[in-house]
Amino acid sequence: MTATARLNVSEEFPALLERIDALGESIEADADAAETLGRLTDDIARALLATGIVRAGLPKNLGGDEFSPRQLIQTTERLSYHDATAGWTMMGLQMVTGATAAYLGAVAAADLFPDVAGGDHALLAGHGTRPGRAVPVDDGYLVSGNWQFASGMALATHIHSLIQIEGTEEFRVLAMPKSQVNLVDNWDVLGLRATTSIDYNCADAFVPKTHTYLATTMAPANGGAIYRIGLVNMSAIVHTGWALGVGRRLLDELKRYASRRFGTRNAAVDTAQFHAEYANAEAKLRAARAWAMHVWHGNEDTLAAGESLSTEQDTLIRLALNHATGTAQDVAQTVHRWAATTAIRRGPIDRFLRDLGTGTQHITSGPVVLQNCGKWLSGAESDAHWEFLDLVP
Repeated sequence: MTATARLNVSEEFPALLERIDALGESIEADADAAETLGRLTDDIARALLATGIVRAGLPKNLGGDEFSPRQLIQTTERLSYHDATAGWTMMGLQMVTGATAAYLGAVAAADLFPDVAGGDHALLAGHGTRPGRAVPVDDGYLVSGNWQFASGMALATHIHSLIQIEGTEEFRVLAMPKSQVNLVDNWDVLGLRATTSIDYNCADAFVPKTHTYLATTMAPANGGAIYRIGLVNMSAIVHTGWALGVGRRLLDELKRYASRRFGTRNAAVDTAQFHAEYANAEAKLRAARAWAMHVWHGNEDTLAAGESLSTEQDTLIRLALNHATGTAQDVAQTVHRWAATTAIRRGPIDRFLRDLGTGTQHITSGPVVLQNCGKWLSGAESDAHWEFLDLVP
């Protein structure tokens, strides 16, 4: 078996979870300040980066820890349980930085990731859909475009963006210094307020070809088997963990709320209806998590055997994410209904409800992806395969 075929399972995983848990109270204490700032506080940002959470997604041969898919799901789940915004910010930086390190060649790796183990590496944020324009010139491209939703941009040193090569159907992903783009401070939203998911743009910025890679590639230049799943599936890993972590926290918050209300006058949580709905929410969330982990267990077995994921596996990755996200939404509705006015006052329930409501609008969990899953699974388009989030012949 070649090094590329091997699936790495990192021994750093338990220690990273412990470091995240140790920051839990501090993260929550700074949550209101982060919302006001529109980004994580400096202290929390530094502390989270110091845990090695971004390094968890970086290739082992470059000095990263290269967690397995299920380890990454649980890492994002754990941080998102403590704070949905911190989880979203770090999962974006981790996934985008890790993909960049995996798919760029030696020239770019030496430039952007000179000493990962020592903490000397780029941090990337940006947008992976709506492409900009890339005009070929000697040794690279002149890039122009407008992009949205650059989660984690406040902490990034470099930009990750989708581009289309002018006059072709070729899509590539670039990495360039943040100083080459104009940042648009327009992240005025209800939830995920501290993720700095702003817009940005540039006009005729030069990007060396060495600092781009084919957007649909499944052939990493660095790292092991996890990077053979492609950019979209890597995104699905962390988004699945985020939905599960936020759903779990909301249900636990409802339990804490109910414990304070049991036995009080006319307490709604003393009713049989509440008990039944809580049990149902618990079953749904546990089932969604178990199925997502089952899907990724099978994917890991395939990757460890040196094989590529099948179209069915690609479909189930997207469906498991959609299901986890939808289940978290169902849990949120139960929490909102039974937490009464506590759900609308400043506090963890209010914040997590708002963050979940914003995060579930992400394109990877959208209705069109669910429809495409149904087309393939029902046999309506059984000969199709996935490119990004679309089924194509």
